[in-house]
Amino acid sequence: MMTVDALFADDRRNPPPERSLPWEETRGGVTVVVEPKPHWAEDMTAFRLSDRAYCYYADWTANGPRARFFRHPETSGETVMAKARAMVAREIVGRWRS
Repeated sequence: MMTVDALFADDRRNPPPERSLPWEETRGGVTVVVEPKPHWAEDMTAFRLSDRAYCYYADWTANGPRARFFRHPETSGETVMAKARAMVAREIVGRWRS
């Protein structure tokens, strides 16, 4: 049976625009969680790991910690990652039970 960590590692083998699960990136001492791009979005979103703020991935890629971050009332990178890990875990359990 595949583990949550193994599925995340497997997804990271894809180039960023082709990933379907969030991942962490660190630059200049700032860590963000990058949320994969939905089919309708122009760019991906990067949420600061422990802070409720986000920026656009293109800005993060170009400017790292100097990217323009915007406040977000509900979501931090930790939240994005926790929700994704829980979703993957439910999928694994659902397949195992089937």
